[in-house]
Amino acid sequence: MKNPDFTADKALAKDFLSNFVGPHGDPKYLNILQDVANRKIRAVQIELDDLFHHKDVDEEFLQRVTENTRRYVGIFAEAMDEIMPEPTEAYTVDEDRDILMTQRVDEGVDGGADGTDPLQRMPPDIKRFFEVYIKTFSKATPLTIRQVKASNIGQLVKISGIVTRCSDVKPLMQVAVYTCEECGFEIYQEVTARVFMPLIECPSQRCKLNKAKGNLILQLRASKFLKFQEVKLQELAEHVPKGHIPRSLTVHLRGELTRKVAPGDVVEMSGIFLPMPYYGFRAMRAGLVADTYLEAMSVTHFKKKYEEYDLKGDEQEQIDRLAEDGDIYSKLARSLAPEIFGHEDVKKALLLLLVGAPHRKLADGMKIRGDLHICMMGDPGVAKSQLLKHIINVAPRGVYTTGRGSSGVGLTAAVQKDPVTNEFVLEGGALVLADMGICAIDEFDKMEESDRTAIHEVMEQQTVSIAKAGITTSLNARTAILAAANPAWGRYDMRRTPAENINLPPALLSRFDLLWLILDRADMETDLEMARHIVHVHQNLESPALGFTPLEPSVLRAYISAARRVIPSVPRELEEYIATAYSSIRQEEAKSNAPTSYTTIRTLLSILRISIALARLRFSETVAQSDVDEALRLMQMSKYSLYSDDRQRSGLDAISDIYSILRDEAARTSSMDVRYAHALNLISRKGYSEAQLKECLEEYASLNVWQIHPSTFDIHSKTNKPFMMSMM
Repeated sequence: MKNPDFTADKALAKDFLSNFVGPHGDPKYLNILQDVANRKIRAVQIELDDLFHHKDVDEEFLQRVTENTRRYVGIFAEAMDEIMPEPTEAYTVDEDRDILMTQRVDEGVDGGADGTDPLQRMPPDIKRFFEVYIKTFSKATPLTIRQVKASNIGQLVKISGIVTRCSDVKPLMQVAVYTCEECGFEIYQEVTARVFMPLIECPSQRCKLNKAKGNLILQLRASKFLKFQEVKLQELAEHVPKGHIPRSLTVHLRGELTRKVAPGDVVEMSGIFLPMPYYGFRAMRAGLVADTYLEAMSVTHFKKKYEEYDLKGDEQEQIDRLAEDGDIYSKLARSLAPEIFGHEDVKKALLLLLVGAPHRKLADGMKIRGDLHICMMGDPGVAKSQLLKHIINVAPRGVYTTGRGSSGVGLTAAVQKDPVTNEFVLEGGALVLADMGICAIDEFDKMEESDRTAIHEVMEQQTVSIAKAGITTSLNARTAILAAANPAWGRYDMRRTPAENINLPPALLSRFDLLWLILDRADMETDLEMARHIVHVHQNLESPALGFTPLEPSVLRAYISAARRVIPSVPRELEEYIATAYSSIRQEEAKSNAPTSYTTIRTLLSILRISIALARLRFSETVAQSDVDEALRLMQMSKYSLYSDDRQRSGLDAISDIYSILRDEAARTSSMDVRYAHALNLISRKGYSEAQLKECLEEYASLNVWQIHPSTFDIHSKTNKPFMMSMM
């Protein structure tokens, strides 16, 4: 390739900036420059897609831009200086900078008295109040860190990875300004690296003529600084070959790109791949070897946070259409991991985990968490880990870890020495990285007891308190915890009590809103259906027909982000109903010889959280009684595997058991009338369906135990004993 003509390229850049027409028929970059002149924005991003579609730009120019990007950033900046329009609106004056620039222009400080001294000529960077970035092609395939080679030095590359560490944002000197004590002139020094050697003696023509070694004083207020942040980018797990460890790359963010990422974010970054030579004693040790870094030009998040989700027109229409669907709760739940057979109620609980409830802050500063915590405990092979992985994939912010591979420090926070400042800094662990997201912990039962206690504070107070190496602080860990565990002996042993099988301390169990016991029971029909489902998935790489099209994870995220903006409240008329339901759960546990869970006042808060999450799914401002009933049903269904086995051992079939439940309820209330909705709620908690309830009513009506109204299903007792039921 022939040597580039930078003057011609600058003219081409001016032509592109002046004449490129955007998708709406307006001059795209002239409008951006007008906003820059009016001080509305500080960053101008040149997109290679726009350069590609501009009629006067050839492939050679595009190639030069991508292979010598840093030089062409300067060329585009110079072109913008020349065509920058005048301000059309009043803007806020930056006192220090604008007054100094006005003073310099008035005094003619641009090259000294005769205008010939290059060191006294103002660099273009000190005059600019904007930054220029060049963004690579949107359809360019991102490289992994190990695919970036020495041949990419100086080129524009696109890299994907996960952010593991972010430094504080600090000022980086771009132009150093000195004042000479002898001649009084301003001397300018452009800084292009992380370190520079300050000038000591005045190099101006006047001082040389007078043979005076003028002493230079660094003027910090007159110098120009940029915001600077260093980020560590690590390879994604799926990009690491077998037997290798993930590689990492240092990324430098400048100006308006700072504070765009946080540890735990999965991002795509485009930037210039550059060498970073060592200085001082390290340079002597390193010899000719140089470190490398990426000077970022653009940052794109794979998954936006819920609060940052900006719904487009078609997404809003789709969400409105879904919200009108009466069966949206079930459809959203079945769209979670449709390749996994069954577990419908488990998926409903996981959907509510994604939605959550709003955090409450009382007048005295006390906080009540809104995140739900769920623990799935079950036999091997019931797809616990697959459900965890899928939820992390759907959630905008999620961290997956395992119990045996996690230490207490790895979950909370570690004290490390910062390589940039050599100071001790805190590096967040998995729970801190998952702040405002979900932390999935697999093999929860395999964790050491000392490490597991680190989770207690996070689950209720949602903070991580640290007192290490002279650092005493509290970090936010507002995360929903999703744990998966096996019972104490690998499989659930029905001969032992639930407490022996679960083998987790009550202090930890009470913090989980739902504890799902998933037992692998042999059942001819269920096993046959599951086997057919798995074979179909294995052959076709997709789930069998569900009767509707499962929603994509992106649509699920959009729907959940819209639902999380609703803040429902519990009406006064439901307060007594919820209190009664909670007290009845306590009474049932007190009567039970071997309780499956520990019911505390936290259980009441769990009922409220689940009910509010259900109301959010309906975009309702108030919680309905049906939401509370569904919350109670989910709590009961979480132990369904145990109840079904108890019924098998007791010899009761479904019809007889439903009759026993209704008879006991009538006896408890000393009433012959029980509402149908209440009866349905009672039997749903025990894992029975409405069809089984109707079958029971018809069977006992044929035995003349009660009488059913032909149209309204009202039941009237044929005796005066208080176990008769009325359906209303």
